[in-house]
Amino acid sequence: MSVSRRDLLRRQFDLTWALFEYHLDRLRPEDFLWEPGPRCWTVRRAADGTWVPDRAETEPDPVPVPKIAWVSWHIGRWWSVATDHLRGRPPRERNDVTWPGDGTATVAWLRDLRSDWPAALEGLDERGLDTTAPFPWPNDPQYTVAHMIGWVNAELMKNAAEIGQLRLLRASRTDG
Repeated sequence: MSVSRRDLLRRQFDLTWALFEYHLDRLRPEDFLWEPGPRCWTVRRAADGTWVPDRAETEPDPVPVPKIAWVSWHIGRWWSVATDHLRGRPPRERNDVTWPGDGTATVAWLRDLRSDWPAALEGLDERGLDTTAPFPWPNDPQYTVAHMIGWVNAELMKNAAEIGQLRLLRASRTDG
């Protein structure tokens, strides 16, 4: 039985999302801003009430440990931009994607992004998968939309594992 690349990428995404749901279902509001160590990347409330992520133009060495809030913003940022590109919309700028501000709203936001992604994939055929990817490698002809979708799956798996590990660490240090 032959499986199309789109179906293979979709199945990989569905598996990754199912693993992420395990942690999303168990996150508590206090998990999002918990500090796992002395040097953390987080989101901070700006004067206008929005949440702004810590970031650096050059990655620091060592890299600060991200809080769950920061990782969830990071997922929302790259996934929003990848979806914009896949749908042919102008991509959002970094400052256009803000963290929703609490755990319940963040989980709902991530689930909305999850719902939008398969719908965007449905419009692709094999030829569409072979076009040059506009993100995250700007117009490098060696990378295709299929590569971008594979990157989304890998990035989601990595970020889901980070959130899961942070959630488990916090639970182990606070007796549940």
